[in-house]
This record gives sequence, structure tokens and C-alpha cells, in this order.
Amino acid sequence: MDESYVNEKIKRICEDKGWTEYRLAKECGIPNSTVHNILHKVTVPSFISLMKICDGFGITMAQFFAEGEYLDLTDDQREVLDIYRHLSIHEREIAVAYLKGLASRT
Repeated sequence: MDESYVNEKIKRICEDKGWTEYRLAKECGIPNSTVHNILHKVTVPSFISLMKICDGFGITMAQFFAEGEYLDLTDDQREVLDIYRHLSIHEREIAVAYLKGLASRT
């Protein structure tokens, strides 16, 4: 993996989502100048910045580095993951149990 991989991946996800530099900065809570420098390959994001960017995208770092696993989801699947992300641990357990129950009926 070369140095520009992370920058290119961030740029590609922004393009896939139709996000501007400004939108990425707002969603991630990092300065617009930092986002600009990352997208234009002036700097590689720090670990903390990359975590904030992944949070802004609504993905984990593992999903960020996994090729295609998250970006190939449908809008409905992304919506479910976004909802799941905002649930408490207990609510997540209930949601998973419910989904397993639905899946076992088929």
C-alpha cells in the first residue's frame, strides 16, 4: 500500500457520496483546510483525523480498509447500518435478535 492510498480512498468515498470538501469537513468535525490538504495529497491524515473521517462517513476503520465491502451496499442497507450505529448496546442486541428471528422464518 503506497502513501497516497488513504488519500485516494477518502477522495473516492467523497465522490461516491457526492460530498464536497466542505461537507466532509462538517461531517467529520475537522477543519476545511485539513480536508483540503488530505484530498489534494499535501498531507496524509493522522490516525485521529482518519478516525474522524471514518465516523463522518459512518464506517469503521476496518470498513475503510476493506475493499468494496461497505461501498457496495444499497441505500436501504446503509440506512439500516446508520440506524444501528446510533443504538445503545442493549438496543443493538434486541435489533440483532429480531433480525435473526426474521431470517429464521424464511
